[in-house]
Amino acid sequence: MTVSTPFSIALIVITALAFLGLPMGLSMLCGSILYLLLAGQDMGIVAEQFLNGMYSNYIMLAVPLFILAAEIMNSGSLSERLLRWCDAVVGRFRGGLAQVNVLQSIVFAGMSGSAVADAAGSGKMMQHMMTKDGKYTPSYAAALTAVTAVIGPIIPPSIPMVLYALVADTSIGYLFLAGVVPGLLMAGMMMALIAVTARIKNFPVEPPVPLRQLPKMTWQALPVLMMPVVLMVGIYGGITTPTEAAAVAAFYALIVSIVVYRSVNAREFYASLLTSAKTTATIGMLIAGALVFNYVVTVENIPRTISTLLVGWNLDPITFLIIVNIMLLILGCLLEGTTILLVIVPVLIPAAEALGIDMVHFGIVVVVNIMLGLITPPYGMLLFIMTKISGAPMRHLVSDVMPFLIGLLVALIVFTFVPATVLWLPRMFGYAG
Repeated sequence: MTVSTPFSIALIVITALAFLGLPMGLSMLCGSILYLLLAGQDMGIVAEQFLNGMYSNYIMLAVPLFILAAEIMNSGSLSERLLRWCDAVVGRFRGGLAQVNVLQSIVFAGMSGSAVADAAGSGKMMQHMMTKDGKYTPSYAAALTAVTAVIGPIIPPSIPMVLYALVADTSIGYLFLAGVVPGLLMAGMMMALIAVTARIKNFPVEPPVPLRQLPKMTWQALPVLMMPVVLMVGIYGGITTPTEAAAVAAFYALIVSIVVYRSVNAREFYASLLTSAKTTATIGMLIAGALVFNYVVTVENIPRTISTLLVGWNLDPITFLIIVNIMLLILGCLLEGTTILLVIVPVLIPAAEALGIDMVHFGIVVVVNIMLGLITPPYGMLLFIMTKISGAPMRHLVSDVMPFLIGLLVALIVFTFVPATVLWLPRMFGYAG
Protein backbone atom coordinates (compact mmCIF):
# COMPACT_ATOMS: atom_id res chain seq x y z
CA MET A 1 0.00 0.00 0.00
CA THR A 2 1.55 3.30 -1.13
CA VAL A 3 0.76 6.80 0.13
CA SER A 4 -0.90 7.62 -3.19
CA THR A 5 -3.74 5.09 -2.87
CA PRO A 6 -7.20 6.37 -1.89
CA PHE A 7 -7.12 4.36 1.35
CA SER A 8 -3.71 5.72 2.37
CA ILE A 9 -4.83 9.28 1.66
CA ALA A 10 -8.02 8.70 3.70
CA LEU A 11 -5.99 7.42 6.67
CA ILE A 12 -3.66 10.44 6.50
CA VAL A 13 -6.63 12.83 6.41
CA ILE A 14 -8.36 11.11 9.35
CA THR A 15 -5.16 11.17 11.43
CA ALA A 16 -4.38 14.79 10.57
CA LEU A 17 -7.89 16.03 11.34
CA ALA A 18 -7.95 14.13 14.65
CA PHE A 19 -4.59 15.63 15.69
CA LEU A 20 -5.88 19.09 14.77
CA GLY A 21 -8.71 18.63 17.27
CA LEU A 22 -11.66 17.62 15.09
CA PRO A 23 -13.86 15.02 16.83
CA MET A 24 -13.01 11.47 15.79
CA GLY A 25 -16.47 10.85 14.32
CA LEU A 26 -16.22 13.84 11.99
CA SER A 27 -12.61 12.98 11.13
CA MET A 28 -13.64 9.49 10.03
CA LEU A 29 -16.57 10.86 8.04
CA CYS A 30 -14.37 13.35 6.17
CA GLY A 31 -11.65 10.79 5.43
CA SER A 32 -14.16 8.12 4.37
CA ILE A 33 -16.08 10.48 2.07
CA LEU A 34 -12.78 11.53 0.50
CA TYR A 35 -11.97 7.84 -0.08
CA LEU A 36 -15.34 7.27 -1.79
CA LEU A 37 -14.70 10.24 -4.09
CA LEU A 38 -11.14 9.18 -4.96
CA ALA A 39 -12.15 5.55 -5.47
CA GLY A 40 -14.99 6.53 -7.80
CA GLN A 41 -17.65 5.00 -5.55
CA ASP A 42 -21.26 6.09 -6.03
CA MET A 43 -22.08 7.71 -2.67
CA GLY A 44 -25.80 7.49 -3.38
CA ILE A 45 -25.60 3.70 -3.63
CA VAL A 46 -23.42 3.54 -0.52
CA ALA A 47 -25.92 5.66 1.45
CA GLU A 48 -28.79 3.47 0.22
CA GLN A 49 -26.98 0.35 1.47
CA PHE A 50 -26.51 1.91 4.89
CA LEU A 51 -30.14 2.99 5.14
CA ASN A 52 -31.46 -0.41 4.06
CA GLY A 53 -29.29 -2.03 6.74
CA MET A 54 -30.40 0.40 9.45
CA TYR A 55 -34.15 0.04 8.82
CA SER A 56 -34.18 -3.47 10.27
CA ASN A 57 -31.57 -2.84 12.98
CA TYR A 58 -32.95 -1.55 16.27
CA ILE A 59 -29.91 -2.29 18.41
CA MET A 60 -28.64 1.29 18.51
CA LEU A 61 -31.93 2.57 19.93
CA ALA A 62 -30.89 0.99 23.22
CA VAL A 63 -27.99 3.43 23.60
CA PRO A 64 -29.94 6.73 24.02
CA LEU A 65 -32.56 4.97 26.17
CA PHE A 66 -30.00 3.61 28.65
CA ILE A 67 -28.34 7.05 28.71
CA LEU A 68 -31.71 8.67 29.51
CA ALA A 69 -32.37 6.15 32.30
CA ALA A 70 -29.01 6.99 33.89
CA GLU A 71 -29.61 10.75 33.61
CA ILE A 72 -33.04 10.48 35.26
CA MET A 73 -31.55 8.46 38.12
CA ASN A 74 -28.79 11.02 38.60
CA SER A 75 -31.22 13.97 38.65
CA GLY A 76 -33.53 12.32 41.20
CA SER A 77 -32.87 10.83 44.64
CA LEU A 78 -32.38 7.26 43.43
CA SER A 79 -28.60 7.36 43.78
CA GLU A 80 -28.84 8.88 47.27
CA ARG A 81 -31.26 6.20 48.50
CA LEU A 82 -29.08 3.50 47.01
CA LEU A 83 -26.03 4.83 48.88
CA ARG A 84 -27.91 4.89 52.18
CA TRP A 85 -28.97 1.27 51.73
CA CYS A 86 -25.43 0.18 50.81
CA ASP A 87 -24.10 1.97 53.89
CA ALA A 88 -26.58 0.08 56.08
CA VAL A 89 -25.46 -3.25 54.59
CA VAL A 90 -21.64 -3.02 54.50
CA GLY A 91 -20.78 0.28 56.20
CA ARG A 92 -20.35 -1.42 59.58
CA PHE A 93 -17.09 -3.16 58.57
CA ARG A 94 -13.59 -1.66 58.70
CA GLY A 95 -13.17 0.42 55.59
CA GLY A 96 -16.95 0.26 55.30
CA LEU A 97 -17.39 3.39 53.20
CA ALA A 98 -14.93 2.01 50.67
CA GLN A 99 -16.97 -1.21 50.55
CA VAL A 100 -20.12 0.91 50.10
CA ASN A 101 -18.50 2.42 47.01
CA VAL A 102 -18.10 -1.04 45.47
CA LEU A 103 -21.57 -2.27 46.44
CA GLN A 104 -23.36 0.77 45.04
CA SER A 105 -21.48 0.34 41.77
CA ILE A 106 -22.69 -3.26 41.53
CA VAL A 107 -26.32 -2.18 41.93
CA PHE A 108 -25.94 0.96 39.80
CA ALA A 109 -24.34 -1.18 37.09
CA GLY A 110 -27.65 -2.97 36.70
CA MET A 111 -29.34 0.30 35.79
CA SER A 112 -27.09 2.63 33.80
CA GLY A 113 -24.86 0.54 31.54
CA SER A 114 -22.25 3.32 31.50
CA ALA A 115 -19.06 3.72 33.52
CA VAL A 116 -19.10 7.50 33.05
CA ALA A 117 -22.72 7.70 34.25
CA ASP A 118 -21.83 5.61 37.29
CA ALA A 119 -18.86 7.81 38.24
CA ALA A 120 -20.65 11.09 37.52
CA GLY A 121 -23.86 9.96 39.24
CA SER A 122 -22.51 8.81 42.58
CA GLY A 123 -19.02 10.29 42.38
CA LYS A 124 -19.76 13.57 44.14
CA MET A 125 -21.77 11.93 46.93
CA MET A 126 -19.19 9.21 47.55
CA GLN A 127 -16.37 11.76 47.49
CA HIS A 128 -18.14 13.84 50.15
CA MET A 129 -18.99 10.82 52.30
CA MET A 130 -15.49 9.33 52.20
CA THR A 131 -13.49 12.53 52.72
CA LYS A 132 -15.74 14.01 55.42
CA ASP A 133 -13.78 14.53 58.67
CA GLY A 134 -10.62 13.29 56.92
CA LYS A 135 -11.67 9.62 56.91
CA TYR A 136 -10.04 8.95 53.54
CA THR A 137 -7.70 11.00 51.39
CA PRO A 138 -9.36 12.76 48.43
CA SER A 139 -7.17 10.86 45.98
CA TYR A 140 -8.06 7.42 47.44
CA ALA A 141 -11.77 8.19 47.44
CA ALA A 142 -11.61 9.44 43.85
CA ALA A 143 -9.46 6.51 42.71
CA LEU A 144 -11.89 4.01 44.25
CA THR A 145 -14.89 5.65 42.58
CA ALA A 146 -13.12 5.56 39.21
CA VAL A 147 -12.17 1.90 39.62
CA THR A 148 -15.59 0.74 40.81
CA ALA A 149 -17.27 2.58 37.94
CA VAL A 150 -15.50 0.16 35.58
CA ILE A 151 -17.94 -2.53 36.78
CA GLY A 152 -20.86 -0.59 35.25
CA PRO A 153 -20.54 -1.75 31.62
CA ILE A 154 -19.53 -5.31 32.63
CA ILE A 155 -22.66 -6.18 34.63
CA PRO A 156 -25.74 -5.82 32.38
CA PRO A 157 -27.12 -3.69 30.92
CA SER A 158 -24.10 -2.38 29.05
CA ILE A 159 -23.80 0.25 26.33
CA PRO A 160 -20.38 -1.06 25.13
CA MET A 161 -21.90 -4.55 24.79
CA VAL A 162 -24.71 -3.10 22.69
CA LEU A 163 -22.12 -1.54 20.37
CA TYR A 164 -20.12 -4.78 20.26
CA ALA A 165 -23.28 -6.70 19.34
CA LEU A 166 -23.76 -4.20 16.52
CA VAL A 167 -20.33 -4.79 14.97
CA ALA A 168 -20.09 -8.53 15.75
CA ASP A 169 -23.69 -9.52 15.00
CA THR A 170 -23.88 -11.31 18.37
CA SER A 171 -26.82 -11.83 20.73
CA ILE A 172 -27.11 -8.93 23.20
CA GLY A 173 -29.01 -11.14 25.64
CA TYR A 174 -26.21 -13.70 25.88
CA LEU A 175 -23.59 -10.94 26.07
CA PHE A 176 -25.45 -9.42 29.01
CA LEU A 177 -25.56 -12.80 30.76
CA ALA A 178 -21.87 -13.36 30.07
CA GLY A 179 -20.98 -10.15 31.89
CA VAL A 180 -22.61 -11.06 35.21
CA VAL A 181 -19.99 -13.47 36.60
CA PRO A 182 -16.94 -11.41 35.44
CA GLY A 183 -18.48 -8.25 36.89
CA LEU A 184 -19.16 -9.88 40.25
CA LEU A 185 -15.67 -11.43 40.31
CA MET A 186 -14.12 -8.01 39.65
CA ALA A 187 -16.22 -6.49 42.44
CA GLY A 188 -15.24 -9.32 44.80
CA MET A 189 -11.57 -8.74 44.01
CA MET A 190 -11.96 -5.02 44.80
CA MET A 191 -13.71 -5.78 48.11
CA ALA A 192 -10.98 -8.24 49.11
CA LEU A 193 -8.27 -5.71 48.28
CA ILE A 194 -10.09 -3.04 50.29
CA ALA A 195 -10.41 -5.42 53.27
CA VAL A 196 -6.67 -6.11 53.25
CA THR A 197 -5.77 -2.43 52.79
CA ALA A 198 -8.20 -1.44 55.56
CA ARG A 199 -6.29 -3.59 58.04
CA ILE A 200 -2.90 -2.29 56.93
CA LYS A 201 -3.88 1.40 56.86
CA ASN A 202 -6.36 1.17 59.74
CA PHE A 203 -9.29 2.59 57.79
CA PRO A 204 -12.13 3.91 59.98
CA VAL A 205 -15.16 1.89 61.04
CA GLU A 206 -18.49 3.62 60.52
CA PRO A 207 -21.17 3.64 63.24
CA PRO A 208 -23.26 0.57 62.37
CA VAL A 209 -26.87 1.05 61.33
CA PRO A 210 -29.04 -0.99 63.73
CA LEU A 211 -30.14 -4.21 62.08
CA ARG A 212 -33.75 -3.52 63.05
CA GLN A 213 -33.68 -0.51 60.69
CA LEU A 214 -32.41 -2.56 57.75
CA PRO A 215 -35.84 -3.89 56.65
CA LYS A 216 -37.26 -0.34 56.61
CA MET A 217 -34.29 1.02 54.63
CA THR A 218 -34.52 -1.91 52.22
CA TRP A 219 -38.21 -1.19 51.69
CA GLN A 220 -37.45 2.48 50.99
CA ALA A 221 -34.75 1.52 48.48
CA LEU A 222 -36.71 -1.39 46.99
CA PRO A 223 -37.92 0.50 43.87
CA VAL A 224 -34.27 1.26 43.05
CA LEU A 225 -33.09 -2.27 43.80
CA MET A 226 -35.85 -3.76 41.66
CA MET A 227 -34.80 -1.99 38.46
CA PRO A 228 -32.10 -4.56 37.49
CA VAL A 229 -34.58 -7.33 38.30
CA VAL A 230 -37.24 -5.79 36.06
CA LEU A 231 -34.74 -5.51 33.20
CA MET A 232 -33.39 -9.05 33.52
CA VAL A 233 -36.83 -10.65 33.91
CA GLY A 234 -38.06 -8.74 30.86
CA ILE A 235 -35.13 -9.79 28.68
CA TYR A 236 -34.64 -13.40 29.75
CA GLY A 237 -38.30 -14.08 30.36
CA GLY A 238 -38.93 -13.34 26.69
CA ILE A 239 -41.16 -10.36 27.52
CA THR A 240 -38.98 -7.69 25.94
CA THR A 241 -36.07 -7.44 23.56
CA PRO A 242 -32.92 -5.74 24.94
CA THR A 243 -33.87 -2.57 23.04
CA GLU A 244 -37.37 -2.61 24.53
CA ALA A 245 -35.82 -3.27 27.94
CA ALA A 246 -33.83 -0.04 27.56
CA ALA A 247 -37.12 1.82 27.00
CA VAL A 248 -38.56 0.08 30.07
CA ALA A 249 -35.50 1.17 32.08
CA ALA A 250 -35.99 4.83 31.13
CA PHE A 251 -39.73 4.69 31.81
CA TYR A 252 -39.24 2.85 35.11
CA ALA A 253 -36.65 5.39 36.29
CA LEU A 254 -39.03 8.22 35.37
CA ILE A 255 -42.05 6.69 37.18
CA VAL A 256 -40.03 5.88 40.31
CA SER A 257 -38.47 9.36 40.40
CA ILE A 258 -41.73 11.27 39.78
CA VAL A 259 -44.48 9.12 41.27
CA VAL A 260 -42.79 7.08 44.02
CA TYR A 261 -40.06 9.40 45.32
CA ARG A 262 -41.35 12.69 43.86
CA SER A 263 -37.77 13.84 43.42
CA VAL A 264 -37.82 15.01 39.78
CA ASN A 265 -39.76 18.04 38.55
CA ALA A 266 -40.49 19.16 34.99
CA ARG A 267 -37.36 21.34 34.79
CA GLU A 268 -35.07 18.52 35.97
CA PHE A 269 -36.70 16.07 33.56
CA TYR A 270 -36.14 18.51 30.69
CA ALA A 271 -32.49 18.88 31.75
CA SER A 272 -32.15 15.08 31.71
CA LEU A 273 -33.61 14.94 28.20
CA LEU A 274 -31.26 17.70 27.02
CA THR A 275 -28.15 16.07 28.51
CA SER A 276 -29.16 12.68 27.11
CA ALA A 277 -29.68 14.19 23.66
CA LYS A 278 -26.25 15.84 23.70
CA THR A 279 -24.53 12.64 24.83
CA THR A 280 -26.44 10.58 22.27
CA ALA A 281 -25.53 13.01 19.48
CA THR A 282 -21.85 12.71 20.38
CA ILE A 283 -21.97 8.91 20.39
CA GLY A 284 -24.17 8.87 17.28
CA MET A 285 -21.71 10.97 15.31
CA LEU A 286 -18.91 8.60 16.33
CA ILE A 287 -21.01 5.58 15.31
CA ALA A 288 -21.84 7.19 11.95
CA GLY A 289 -18.20 7.91 11.22
CA ALA A 290 -17.15 4.42 12.30
CA LEU A 291 -19.79 2.72 10.16
CA VAL A 292 -18.73 4.60 7.03
CA PHE A 293 -15.05 3.97 7.76
CA ASN A 294 -15.77 0.27 8.39
CA TYR A 295 -17.41 0.18 4.94
CA VAL A 296 -14.19 1.58 3.49
CA VAL A 297 -12.14 -1.01 5.39
CA THR A 298 -14.42 -3.78 4.11
CA VAL A 299 -14.17 -2.56 0.51
CA GLU A 300 -10.38 -2.65 0.87
CA ASN A 301 -10.74 -6.27 2.13
CA ILE A 302 -8.58 -5.46 5.16
CA PRO A 303 -10.40 -7.67 7.73
CA ARG A 304 -10.08 -10.75 5.49
CA THR A 305 -6.43 -9.90 4.75
CA ILE A 306 -5.60 -9.60 8.44
CA SER A 307 -7.56 -12.78 9.19
CA THR A 308 -5.67 -14.69 6.50
CA LEU A 309 -2.35 -13.30 7.75
CA LEU A 310 -2.98 -14.26 11.38
CA VAL A 311 -4.28 -17.70 10.47
CA GLY A 312 -1.25 -18.15 8.23
CA TRP A 313 0.97 -17.57 11.26
CA ASN A 314 -0.60 -20.71 12.76
CA LEU A 315 -1.60 -18.85 15.91
CA ASP A 316 -3.58 -20.79 18.43
CA PRO A 317 -6.60 -19.05 20.06
CA ILE A 318 -4.76 -18.37 23.33
CA THR A 319 -1.82 -16.67 21.59
CA PHE A 320 -4.23 -14.60 19.51
CA LEU A 321 -6.12 -13.49 22.63
CA ILE A 322 -2.85 -12.55 24.34
CA ILE A 323 -1.91 -10.38 21.34
CA VAL A 324 -5.39 -8.81 21.33
CA ASN A 325 -5.21 -8.07 25.07
CA ILE A 326 -1.82 -6.39 24.78
CA MET A 327 -2.90 -4.39 21.73
CA LEU A 328 -6.19 -3.22 23.26
CA LEU A 329 -4.54 -2.30 26.57
CA ILE A 330 -1.98 -0.16 24.73
CA LEU A 331 -4.65 1.45 22.53
CA GLY A 332 -6.76 2.07 25.64
CA CYS A 333 -3.99 4.32 26.95
CA LEU A 334 -4.30 6.52 23.87
CA LEU A 335 -7.78 6.24 22.31
CA GLU A 336 -11.35 6.62 23.51
CA GLY A 337 -13.07 3.28 24.15
CA THR A 338 -15.94 3.72 21.70
CA THR A 339 -13.47 4.44 18.89
CA ILE A 340 -11.62 1.20 19.65
CA LEU A 341 -14.87 -0.74 19.78
CA LEU A 342 -16.23 0.60 16.49
CA VAL A 343 -13.04 0.88 14.42
CA ILE A 344 -10.40 -1.57 15.70
CA VAL A 345 -12.51 -4.49 16.95
CA PRO A 346 -14.39 -5.10 13.63
CA VAL A 347 -11.01 -5.73 11.98
CA LEU A 348 -10.17 -8.39 14.60
CA ILE A 349 -13.50 -10.24 14.56
CA PRO A 350 -12.95 -12.25 11.31
CA ALA A 351 -9.61 -13.54 12.62
CA ALA A 352 -11.20 -14.50 15.95
CA GLU A 353 -13.98 -16.36 14.14
CA ALA A 354 -11.47 -18.13 11.88
CA LEU A 355 -9.58 -19.33 14.96
CA GLY A 356 -12.77 -20.71 16.50
CA ILE A 357 -12.97 -18.19 19.36
CA ASP A 358 -16.46 -17.82 20.78
CA MET A 359 -17.83 -14.38 19.92
CA VAL A 360 -19.53 -13.89 23.29
CA HIS A 361 -16.31 -14.76 25.14
CA PHE A 362 -14.36 -12.49 22.79
CA GLY A 363 -16.86 -9.69 23.42
CA ILE A 364 -16.39 -9.80 27.19
CA VAL A 365 -12.59 -9.82 26.82
CA VAL A 366 -12.82 -6.80 24.50
CA VAL A 367 -15.21 -4.85 26.77
CA VAL A 368 -13.11 -5.50 29.89
CA ASN A 369 -10.00 -4.27 28.05
CA ILE A 370 -11.80 -1.12 26.95
CA MET A 371 -13.06 -0.46 30.49
CA LEU A 372 -9.54 -0.78 31.88
CA GLY A 373 -8.54 1.91 29.39
CA LEU A 374 -10.84 4.31 31.26
CA ILE A 375 -8.58 4.13 34.34
CA THR A 376 -5.24 3.82 32.51
CA PRO A 377 -3.10 6.95 32.09
CA PRO A 378 -2.53 9.10 30.14
CA TYR A 379 -6.01 9.18 28.52
CA GLY A 380 -8.15 7.51 31.24
CA MET A 381 -11.45 9.41 31.00
CA LEU A 382 -12.56 8.34 34.49
CA LEU A 383 -9.30 9.65 35.93
CA PHE A 384 -9.99 13.09 34.45
CA ILE A 385 -13.60 13.05 35.69
CA MET A 386 -12.63 12.14 39.25
CA THR A 387 -9.70 14.60 39.27
CA LYS A 388 -12.20 17.34 38.44
CA ILE A 389 -14.69 16.16 41.08
CA SER A 390 -12.16 15.60 43.87
CA GLY A 391 -9.56 18.27 43.15
CA ALA A 392 -6.85 15.71 43.93
CA PRO A 393 -3.63 15.84 41.85
CA MET A 394 -3.60 13.36 38.97
CA ARG A 395 -0.33 11.77 40.13
CA HIS A 396 -1.84 10.91 43.53
CA LEU A 397 -4.96 9.55 41.89
CA VAL A 398 -2.94 7.33 39.54
CA SER A 399 -0.86 6.05 42.47
CA ASP A 400 -3.99 4.98 44.36
CA VAL A 401 -5.52 3.41 41.24
CA MET A 402 -2.53 1.17 40.46
CA PRO A 403 -3.14 -1.63 43.05
CA PHE A 404 -6.73 -1.99 41.80
CA LEU A 405 -5.61 -1.86 38.16
CA ILE A 406 -3.15 -4.70 38.78
CA GLY A 407 -5.93 -6.75 40.39
CA LEU A 408 -8.23 -6.08 37.43
CA LEU A 409 -5.49 -7.18 35.02
CA VAL A 410 -5.27 -10.47 36.92
CA ALA A 411 -9.04 -10.82 36.54
CA LEU A 412 -8.71 -10.13 32.81
CA ILE A 413 -6.16 -12.95 32.53
CA VAL A 414 -8.63 -15.31 34.21
CA PHE A 415 -11.45 -14.32 31.84
CA THR A 416 -9.14 -14.76 28.86
CA PHE A 417 -7.71 -18.18 29.73
CA VAL A 418 -10.78 -19.66 31.44
CA PRO A 419 -13.72 -19.08 29.07
CA ALA A 420 -16.02 -20.98 31.46
CA THR A 421 -16.01 -17.98 33.80
CA VAL A 422 -17.67 -16.01 30.99
CA LEU A 423 -19.79 -18.65 29.26
CA TRP A 424 -21.11 -20.62 32.24
CA LEU A 425 -24.19 -18.46 32.84
CA PRO A 426 -25.16 -18.03 29.15
CA ARG A 427 -24.96 -21.81 28.72
CA MET A 428 -27.30 -22.21 31.69
CA PHE A 429 -29.85 -20.23 29.65
CA GLY A 430 -29.40 -22.28 26.49
CA TYR A 431 -26.41 -20.67 24.75
CA ALA A 432 -24.88 -23.23 22.42
CA GLY A 433 -21.48 -21.57 22.02
